Amino acid sequence: MKTDIEIAQNVVLQPIVDVVEKVGIGYDDLELYGKYKAKLSFDKIEAVKENDLGKLILVTAINPTPAGEGKSTVTIGLADALSKIGKKTMIALREPSLGPVMGIKGGAAGGGYAQVLPMEDINLHFTGDMHAITTANNALSALIDNHLHQGNSLGIDQRRIIWKRVVDLNDRALRKVTVGLGGPLNGIPREDGFDITVASEIMAILCLATDVNDLKERLARIVIGYRFDRSPVYVRDLAVEGALTLLLKDALKPNLVQTIYGTPAFVHGGPFANIAHGCNSVLATSTALRLTDYVVTEAGFGADLGAEKFLDIKTPNLPKAPDAVVIVATLRALKMHGGLAKDQLSEENVAAVRAGFANLKRHVQNVKKYGIPAVVAINEFVSDTPAEIAALKELCATIDVPVELASVWANGAEGGVDLAETLVETIATNPANYQRLYKADDSLEEKVTKIVTEIYGGTGVVFEKKARTQLAEFAKNGWDSLPVCMAKTQYSFSDDPTALGAPENFDITVREFVPKLGAGFIVALTGDVMTMPGLPKQPAALNMDVAENGDAIGLF
Repeated sequence: MKTDIEIAQNVVLQPIVDVVEKVGIGYDDLELYGKYKAKLSFDKIEAVKENDLGKLILVTAINPTPAGEGKSTVTIGLADALSKIGKKTMIALREPSLGPVMGIKGGAAGGGYAQVLPMEDINLHFTGDMHAITTANNALSALIDNHLHQGNSLGIDQRRIIWKRVVDLNDRALRKVTVGLGGPLNGIPREDGFDITVASEIMAILCLATDVNDLKERLARIVIGYRFDRSPVYVRDLAVEGALTLLLKDALKPNLVQTIYGTPAFVHGGPFANIAHGCNSVLATSTALRLTDYVVTEAGFGADLGAEKFLDIKTPNLPKAPDAVVIVATLRALKMHGGLAKDQLSEENVAAVRAGFANLKRHVQNVKKYGIPAVVAINEFVSDTPAEIAALKELCATIDVPVELASVWANGAEGGVDLAETLVETIATNPANYQRLYKADDSLEEKVTKIVTEIYGGTGVVFEKKARTQLAEFAKNGWDSLPVCMAKTQYSFSDDPTALGAPENFDITVREFVPKLGAGFIVALTGDVMTMPGLPKQPAALNMDVAENGDAIGLF
């Protein structure tokens, strides 16, 4: 059986100019990065702003397990299948982070015969967006420390600087650092730390900005810390938003690539869903909607994180809400949610499928709360048995949700035709009536509580002392009208990663809030979620190499 990279390296790529021509993008609309990658010009984005909007399909999933769900793979295969049945289609995906690529999670370019290409480039340096975001973030850190060194005219309390440095790798040793050591010539000593690049507010800002001016205005609103009198300090107080925008102006342009089957794809922006809002850029999704009849996009991790944030944070910034939501599940993952260990998943166990269905059921019910129709996609594995498939279809019928098998990993576009046709029919016969989970004028406490009780299925929220103090402080600052971005484990509805299935009678503990005014949301930190992950005992990097001809080896 070929690996993902072997499949990808055997595909004869089309020039990106030819791929995007089918959606009305010409040579002069592109900024080429070689033959097979390009960025779309701002002129083209502006030129299509008055176009009619296509249908938007959001792909999400059950809570992830080590068994794998294949959300990106289904997203790509579904788009190829829509193209195959004659629908003018584009994909809008996130960019992979080098942290999980070199760590354990893997890349985000799909798999098998449902991939975006060139997968090596996409999973590594791509067009340099991650490096631009890292540089802009760390330039701001350098400017903050320089301001302190040069006299600190703003009266910044160096003990209350909340802006951190970033690197696009999993590096636990950098979580807590001390900077400015070595005497007066080396700056003001203070505690600092590193987040992973995809947790940077600048990543979130890039993914929510609508143009260069909006990008600059959002950067100016970033809160970097507090003065000695506890008043907030913004980037605009340092007057460096112009310089940061300059570093990001090219990264703001959406990247264009192709699938194995030649479907054009935007791959742009990459915030994680467990520590950020987990969606690709508004600019890419909005532009795709104006170029095609169907756009397939995804949100990170399970629907409790990615889909909730897509619908409560990203959708208000889009020209329209999703017309349908696809929830990806595998029988293997459902059996794990049903209580089986990873080494038992290849054996038939209908009872475990039935027990694990509780996780899928809650996600389906949550999507319907937003007034959007849901469709379940079973990402097929060779170990799936007819009895297990029949049981899952029967269970889906009891909650009135369409369900289709998808074998896109093995069969590419052909393996997603049934799912594509069901989606088209669902959209035509069951129009969406989107409604947000909470109102903008709900307090931060009310917003968090609604997410916990309505989406997670929890009993309530415990706000630790620091979070309680911040609730009052943020309300005083006028920040409580912003949406909430929950930083929570992806593995469970609760804040306990070991509580699989559909846990009940639990509280979520919020230990701290972090203002992200440039992005336009407030992050609520729960459980032990880290904004700088660590590497596993056997990182994926150990399997990677490069051949004499320059081809990548071991990259999935």
